[in-house]
Amino acid sequence: MLFERMEKYDYEQVVFCHDKVSGLKAIIAIHDTTLGPALGGCRMWPYETEEEALEDVLRLARGMTYKNAAAGLNLGGGKTVIIGDPRKDKSEAMFRALGRYVESLNGRYIIAEDVGTTVADMDMIHAETDYVTGISESYGSSGNPSPMTALGVYSAMKRTALEAFGTDTLAEKTVTVQGVGNVAYALCELLHKDGAKLVVTDINQEAVNRAVAAFDAKAVAPDEIYDVDADIFAPCALGGVLNDTTIPRLKVKAVCGSSNNQLLQTIHHGQMLADRGILYAPDYIVNAGGVINVADELSRYNEERAKHKIGEIYGQIGKVFDIAKEEKILPAQAANRMAEQRMESMRHVSSTFLRAEHSLLTRR
Repeated sequence: MLFERMEKYDYEQVVFCHDKVSGLKAIIAIHDTTLGPALGGCRMWPYETEEEALEDVLRLARGMTYKNAAAGLNLGGGKTVIIGDPRKDKSEAMFRALGRYVESLNGRYIIAEDVGTTVADMDMIHAETDYVTGISESYGSSGNPSPMTALGVYSAMKRTALEAFGTDTLAEKTVTVQGVGNVAYALCELLHKDGAKLVVTDINQEAVNRAVAAFDAKAVAPDEIYDVDADIFAPCALGGVLNDTTIPRLKVKAVCGSSNNQLLQTIHHGQMLADRGILYAPDYIVNAGGVINVADELSRYNEERAKHKIGEIYGQIGKVFDIAKEEKILPAQAANRMAEQRMESMRHVSSTFLRAEHSLLTRR
């Protein structure tokens, strides 16, 4: 069954990691290393079943391949998930055990933070391996990538607004934000400064209260966010939120948010949005700011260089919309085509020329 899944989408490697003493139960999935070592974050979540964790890590790893390719990075796609509650199950022993598993892959996979993990967690992993990004600035790293991810989402949202409304100004636009975690909070700050009107929701009431107080946002219950009459919907929580049930309820002109795998079924639900006249900004283009930022650490981190690269997301989203219009396909299909064309061209180069030997970890 597992090999059938790997064969369907051409995964290279799946590693199951277990450490009895620390309680570590993790899965590392490496999807594709055509463009370089696989880079992707580590998500910690209280999955109800091991099957659910496996499904999530496979989807996320493949998404990272496309995200890194479309962002112009010389990196492949991978991901890690830890089965556990990040609020109570973390320990130094757990993350150091995971660090040893990452080290054993000898550079094929570079880990970073994701939902449920932090810079401090990455520091513990770093005690066992150099193949980690998003660690503390004292190690020459960029620290928390959330503000940079938010900057990329903001750039993408401006270009999406231009496509949907004829202007990229977000002043007076109403944006519904689903989930107000670190990335979404930083995004709300940027939108608030631009004069956007914010409607927020989250299962964490403290996060909602914080956003309401800081940005004069309106709060709604989690399930009510789909029914708000707004301009742009920004999914910034978990994936699969655009589906048969939620799409008919949306009252917006565009979707542009930071969460991964927003479309439960890429083609079917992408078409449902298009049929309702809702412009969809493909998530892995929109949220690439974080991975662009941590990837810069591999060449001795430079914040201005990273910000400049993240600013290019504006043009990348525009290119996706242009391809979609020219070829009469969905934006999600256009994004995939753009990423696949880059991977295919580099696969030819890799097979024709000797691979360059250089360190990917020059910051150390």
